[in-house]
Amino acid sequence: MTGHLESTNSAYAVAKIAGIESIKSYRKQYGRKWISLMPTNIYGPRDNFNLDNAHVLPALINRFISGAKSGAKSVTLWGTGEPKREFLHSRDLASATRFALEKYDQDEHLNVGTGEDLTIQELASVVARLAKFEGELIWDKSKPDGTPRKVLDVTRLKSLGWAPKVDLEHGISETIEWFLKNQSMVRV
Repeated sequence: MTGHLESTNSAYAVAKIAGIESIKSYRKQYGRKWISLMPTNIYGPRDNFNLDNAHVLPALINRFISGAKSGAKSVTLWGTGEPKREFLHSRDLASATRFALEKYDQDEHLNVGTGEDLTIQELASVVARLAKFEGELIWDKSKPDGTPRKVLDVTRLKSLGWAPKVDLEHGISETIEWFLKNQSMVRV
């Protein structure tokens, strides 16, 4: 609640804020020992790779794997590629959740992430390389970018002693490997 909500994300943001405030209220009114975790963009094996509604990282994996297999000369991506995003592997989210359940009992939410971001262009280059896509990346600037930057302040969680263990490149490689082994079962 420190600034204007981005129009393509406002309903989602308000729902997240309402959840955090509800947990605070239940803690206060009923003495519940509930906590709120606010994760960043999560990715990993078993993600949603459907191009109609996937988030950015699994959609990039699907597009670049498909492009590499078909020998496509290019892949077109939405926007300018300039927005910055932070990503956390699903295993790290599970680890943080368990850690918080064992070590944290406050009404303030905990941001769960790496605290590090990269541009969508940088992300696309990494995914394309790991997916062995050798074509051109074309940016359709007529499509929206969304929020310019999404990165969490993870100081509170890290000060309790938790830190992510899966680096982005390794996590993307693992997710690509899972996708390739399970592509026939995945709705794409």
